[in-house]
Amino acid sequence: MTEIGIGIIGGGYMGKAHAVAMAAVGAVFNTTLRPKLEMVCASSDESAEKYRAAFGFARGTADWRVLVADPKVEAIVIASPQETHREIALAAFALNKPVFCEKPLGASLEDSRAMTAAAKGQISMVGFNYIRTPASQFARRLIVEGAIGDITWFRGEHTEDFLADPSAPATWRTEGDANGTMGDLAPHMINGALALIGPMKSLIAEVETVHASRPGGTVTNDDHGQMMCRFSNGAMGQLYFSRVAHGRKMGYAYEVTGTKGAIRFDQEDQNALWLYSMDEPEATRGFRKVLTGPAHPDYEPFCQGPGHGTGYQDQIIIEARDFLRAIETKTNVWPSFQDGLDVNQIINAAMESSSQKAWVDVAAY
Repeated sequence: MTEIGIGIIGGGYMGKAHAVAMAAVGAVFNTTLRPKLEMVCASSDESAEKYRAAFGFARGTADWRVLVADPKVEAIVIASPQETHREIALAAFALNKPVFCEKPLGASLEDSRAMTAAAKGQISMVGFNYIRTPASQFARRLIVEGAIGDITWFRGEHTEDFLADPSAPATWRTEGDANGTMGDLAPHMINGALALIGPMKSLIAEVETVHASRPGGTVTNDDHGQMMCRFSNGAMGQLYFSRVAHGRKMGYAYEVTGTKGAIRFDQEDQNALWLYSMDEPEATRGFRKVLTGPAHPDYEPFCQGPGHGTGYQDQIIIEARDFLRAIETKTNVWPSFQDGLDVNQIINAAMESSSQKAWVDVAAY
């Protein structure tokens, strides 16, 4: 086993999740590389010290440049706001340091392209955690193995209700495209669609703001969006994203229809996959609930009991394992920065389609 110094930029929601994951991943997966929480960066010296003490880092700093340049920091996790991603990643790659970056890759398509270009020949990874549940990994396997035949149709959504109340005040979430629904929630399900079905060829989209004014300010980004698409393999698709969907807390859900069956999944019940096979006897044919267990991908390291389930934090630990594996083997694992760019390209195409009110080819953007 070999220690590797980890630096995490950002100590809030995702910074904590990645710190916990790096502290736990060696024990869970018996990794060859064992992370050492070397340094955390926050917006002030006081915050950095608070996170250092709480999460178990050796040191803290309020300057991400200090963290990136430190020789004891051998790999970097970017969990700071989107507008900071590009500068940090480019500085890290200039020092040949592996970079894990939370989604979306960049605050703009231009940022994402610059980051992907800089990542050539480097170890890079983007944080799309939801597709890593044992159930969704199993769904990917079933599709690849042809268990439901040739894919003909996909429906996906990422819906939440944290801004469903029109009296909720304006915040940083209601300012700027990167913080709107298309910048914040849509990347997860678009990534999921690409993982399950494959590349997207064309689309038509509508994006709009439902509550244009909130207490304390004007909303400058979108509340929800929808799109129809055609995948490169010929399958049709429908996707919907919303932060104003009453009652939805983690509505990352999808349906996949094939020529021999179908799959359904909902993140709010993340330890179950619903599977339909036309080969079953007609009298008992129907969707059956498959509870995840040790027979499914990346489940057994967490628990030996089927049906006991994994949770949100476990998805981040799986990501940490994959990042360490990429560093160890010097080979990128999915999703790399290029995969993050693919998602941003589709979002950009969707925004252009909404403006033009027309179908567009994804490759043109």
